[in-house]
Amino acid sequence: MMRKKAVAGVAAAAALLLLAGCANQASTGTSTSGSSSGSIPDIPAVTSVETPKNAVLPAGDGKGTCPATTTIAYIGAETGPNAQLGINIFNGVQLAIDQHNKANPGCQVQFKKYDTEGDPNKATGPVTQAVSEADIIGVVGLPFSGESKATGNIFQQQGLVHITPSATNPGLTQNGWTTFFRGLGNDAQQGPAAAKFLTDTLKAKKVYLVQDDSDYGIGLAGTTSKGLGSALVGTDKVTTGQKDFSATISKIMNAKPDAVYYSGYYAEAAPLAQQLVSKGFTGAFVGPDGVKDDQFIKLAGDASKNAFFTCPCIPGELLTDFSKQYTDAFSAAPGTYSIEGYDAATVLLSGIDKGKQTRADLLAWVTSYDADGLAKHLKWDKTGELEAPTVYGYRVQDGKIAYIGPIGK
Repeated sequence: MMRKKAVAGVAAAAALLLLAGCANQASTGTSTSGSSSGSIPDIPAVTSVETPKNAVLPAGDGKGTCPATTTIAYIGAETGPNAQLGINIFNGVQLAIDQHNKANPGCQVQFKKYDTEGDPNKATGPVTQAVSEADIIGVVGLPFSGESKATGNIFQQQGLVHITPSATNPGLTQNGWTTFFRGLGNDAQQGPAAAKFLTDTLKAKKVYLVQDDSDYGIGLAGTTSKGLGSALVGTDKVTTGQKDFSATISKIMNAKPDAVYYSGYYAEAAPLAQQLVSKGFTGAFVGPDGVKDDQFIKLAGDASKNAFFTCPCIPGELLTDFSKQYTDAFSAAPGTYSIEGYDAATVLLSGIDKGKQTRADLLAWVTSYDADGLAKHLKWDKTGELEAPTVYGYRVQDGKIAYIGPIGK
């Protein structure tokens, strides 16, 4: 794997973003006219990300031994309207386990997957089934905030450690759970960073915010709205599964914003963006990590060209070795949360290799964990939050998601 310094990569990305911000004050030529005043700045993409030289890798030292029944599970969406985000995660987990097992003939960790469809109302069944299987000693998941909220107590009662690579509602770590760990920053960090990105980097003077009815969308909308302050010119609510956004779009067009921020997932964000553009909206369309997926571009088509994203996740596709290994394994590039899933699995696998092979021991291992992953340093506070999270910016460029760099600093 790459063994370069993370500090250099972050500094380079931040420098590019700062330069972009300065250049944007007089941006011309490639900018796109907004629907109110000003224009969308042309922000250059960052083409490579450097990883920590001391990153813990799933292969370990190759000396691991464990019972043949030792099992890690993924619990989360494999099907459903936002399934791709779950698929990205369990592919990352699968890659980590495959690399571990290839390097450790004496410890062949099993992998089980349980489909929740990303639905809080359906998640309790798969979680109850998984926690009842004694061989499962650690879990990666659940991906979404609503299903995490609905099932956290089940994990807690059984003492089963689980690391979510993607659920970002801040309230999840305020339930007193000792088995829940978040592998990325939460929306209390992402919301203010998104607001700063909209007003400082994209130069939006007027922002309209639309939220869905998920725990994730509601929580993120609150923290983003607060950060936007007087730049927020209107808000509206939509529902999961909604297809016709004409009423919301009418409100948006009347408000004449420079940018629209959608707090929710790509399944609804894509048709909203399409319908907005068809009504003449030419400003920036900004979504969070729940929107940042190639499926958004596929579903939104040309309406995605002025789209930007925020995410407390780093792009696995720009980590050369990881990207090649992932692509070779799955015939697809890493997606949002692929590397977070990989890192979460690596934390569990490294504990197993150190002999932490009961639920109690593996939970204690994660609680005291303090090491670099490929994406970030992984060390949690007593509530299960990362001690040093970062939020990053992305844009659609040439029909693909391009990385901008750290935002909100």
